[in-house]
Amino acid sequence: MTNPQEHNAISRRHFMALAGGAAGMATLAALGISTGWAANKSTIDASAIKSQETTSDVLVIGGGMAGLFAAVKAHDAGASVTLVSKGRLGSSGETPFAKGIFVYDPKKEKLSLDEFVDTVSRSALGTNNPVYTRQMAEHSLARVNDLREWGFFESPLYNNCFNKPMKERNIPVLERIVITHLIKENGRIVGAAGFSLDEEKVHIFQAKSVILCTGAGGFKPNGFPICDLTHDGTVMAYNIGAKVTGKEWNDGHPGQTTNPAACYDGWHGMFDRKPGTTGVEVHHDLGVDLNYSAYMNGGPLAGGPPGMGGNKRLAGGPYTPAEFERKFERKGGPGSGPPPGKEMGDKGRPGPPSNHDGGPPKEGGAPPGMGGSPVGGSSAGMAIHKSEGLVPINDKCESNIPGLYAAGDALGSHMAGGIYTQVGSSLAGSAVQGAIAAEAAAEYCRNVDVVTVSKARITEIQEEILAPLKRTAGYSPAWVTQTLQGIMIPNFVLYIKKESLLKAALAYVEELRDHHMPMLRAADMHELRLAHETGNMIISAEMKLKASLMRKESRCSHFRLDYPEMDEKNWRAWINIFKGHDGTMQMEKQPFGTWPV
Repeated sequence: MTNPQEHNAISRRHFMALAGGAAGMATLAALGISTGWAANKSTIDASAIKSQETTSDVLVIGGGMAGLFAAVKAHDAGASVTLVSKGRLGSSGETPFAKGIFVYDPKKEKLSLDEFVDTVSRSALGTNNPVYTRQMAEHSLARVNDLREWGFFESPLYNNCFNKPMKERNIPVLERIVITHLIKENGRIVGAAGFSLDEEKVHIFQAKSVILCTGAGGFKPNGFPICDLTHDGTVMAYNIGAKVTGKEWNDGHPGQTTNPAACYDGWHGMFDRKPGTTGVEVHHDLGVDLNYSAYMNGGPLAGGPPGMGGNKRLAGGPYTPAEFERKFERKGGPGSGPPPGKEMGDKGRPGPPSNHDGGPPKEGGAPPGMGGSPVGGSSAGMAIHKSEGLVPINDKCESNIPGLYAAGDALGSHMAGGIYTQVGSSLAGSAVQGAIAAEAAAEYCRNVDVVTVSKARITEIQEEILAPLKRTAGYSPAWVTQTLQGIMIPNFVLYIKKESLLKAALAYVEELRDHHMPMLRAADMHELRLAHETGNMIISAEMKLKASLMRKESRCSHFRLDYPEMDEKNWRAWINIFKGHDGTMQMEKQPFGTWPV
């Protein structure tokens, strides 16, 4: 009888020879070594998939707060509008979780608008764009008044109130459509393409202008509500020549050590309550203080509960301006969030903060109702709200691609800069920017004609969309995603950075980009979505690593162990990323306070 161990024995030379190709992958899998490579048992006849074409002046991609205002205000400005969303209107992305919207009411606030903008700029250490900071505050009251009229503040669920203005205007809404391609002809945007999750159909959208309201994204981490956001809009725009910014910043929302993957358990206090408004209260929050503490002292479980170590400050670490330091210390360090009990009600439930409507808890602290210690990494892959995305060339949310606009977390407006400065400003900024982009896009549409995309180009795009379905074998998108998470999410790679580890991670990510991404497989429409999302996350990871390597300083939510100080001489600048003529990723500096060339 054959010994199983002898049967599975394999020489190093034989192993290396086999590991280079598909036969090697199958052999490794037979030996119980996971590779993610397998035959593609497709349940769909990709050659039989139909296509559908839709034409409008303005195409809005995304169904969150920015998308709502983009669609409504573009319609009101005289454009025909179509809204398409990967999820359900008002029920996907981060919008359902956001329960605090900032409103600047000059009759109630002590700070003038100029003073507010200046205060945000001091907290952001110069990284914010004061034009977009002012714009958010100046238009916030009007947008909040619109939301009141639609019933936004009456329910914790947003689908009904978002549908109200859309139905009143008869704006077409196509839900559960995954957009994979932006289409550019003769140097300007002419539409987009994607596929349905619920039927075997490819969608071609022809439009004079496109507004990306696709949100930000991450690496599908657990414990925070961004698992369906994968930087789709950013990567699609990058692929047709748009400039991207802000990828080195990191969002520092924590999870909880008790059931850390259970997003609802950790954040139900936000999901379950009705939204409210917040007034001026500038902070320096959601950076990487907690991550630095965990790096120096060990993780929260090893390091003990919050407050352990008394009021002793850790040496070094992320810098917080004295003006914005908390009057208390906790394990995460100054600026890491509110002290226990300050913004929590009885039994750990969120209590009402000082705001206008008695609304949601502040975002700077640990999850509402959180048990145990906070743990980092729950928003891995996402930057500070509004600090990453398409580079605006002016105050109209316009990209460097004519006709292509972005709003909300899809626009790298640096409204708050590289640190979270104002509670509720993210939701307010999305509403304001959606409306601004809409009016600019509608104006643009008056002076251009719809360009008919050729049949040959549509066929080419459809082949690219459906390619994972047609592969006879390939890598599972789930396995590639897990591999990417293992590379990018470690604290010592994504948050507490140094050159050697950034370069090591980049080598792995480039391997995924060059070898695994082209061989992603899909058996059905859901897995087809995963394949495209995985590709987007790989490109986003490359951007984050390269921007983090380029910024040789520490500032706001970007921290380098090997460059722990701010460099005011060389780094008063944003980093922009774009695709070069040879297809490689290129980088450039854009000085603070300027528009791109």
